[in-house]
Amino acid sequence: MNPQSGRIGELVDLARRTRGFMPDDEGLALMDAASRAGSGRPGAVFVEIGAWCGKSTVYLGAAAEHTGAVLFSVDHHRGSEENQAGWEHHDPTLVEPGDGRIDTLPHWRRAVAAAGLEPTVVGVVGDSPTVARAWRTPLAFCFIDGGHGDAPAWADYRGWAGHVAVGGLLAIHDVFPDPLDGGRPPYELWCDAVASGQWAQAGHCGSLRVLERTVPAPA
Repeated sequence: MNPQSGRIGELVDLARRTRGFMPDDEGLALMDAASRAGSGRPGAVFVEIGAWCGKSTVYLGAAAEHTGAVLFSVDHHRGSEENQAGWEHHDPTLVEPGDGRIDTLPHWRRAVAAAGLEPTVVGVVGDSPTVARAWRTPLAFCFIDGGHGDAPAWADYRGWAGHVAVGGLLAIHDVFPDPLDGGRPPYELWCDAVASGQWAQAGHCGSLRVLERTVPAPA
């Protein structure tokens, strides 16, 4: 995929302008990993956990559209604990005046619509572990970037990693080996996956880590 030409270039430009926290080099690496996962697998299924206002969704949606895959974007759209009032990443412009809670869903919908990705991207609004328990479709690609606290991060990992098929890819964002650079849970998830013997390292860029499933998930 050439991130500077044609339809892909248009989507990359839109992703860069969409509100979010992902650096562009990591967004491009994420898009490339998803494209590899979907290549030669028309109808492949991708899932992202944690969408915020749609930046990662557009990067992943570009890969899904390019390879004929479908992306399911799972988020309750109420913000993770680090996005709430009093925390570093709180954005008061995303607070719904009616109930005082964060609501990123309208922003996500506008980003997906502006990208022309509605035929390729399906929004799933709900609690990630709840959706994971009901999920039955093997995944070619799974991106975990939800809440970074211990409980939500481990719940996302335990709920979704087992759905990745052999040969499929698992990407984890905000993996910081040095605790001075960021929170520990995403790094600990990555360490657990590597130590499990079920995954092979398949790439990294900045804080993004990509793993390929090499053996079936335990029943």
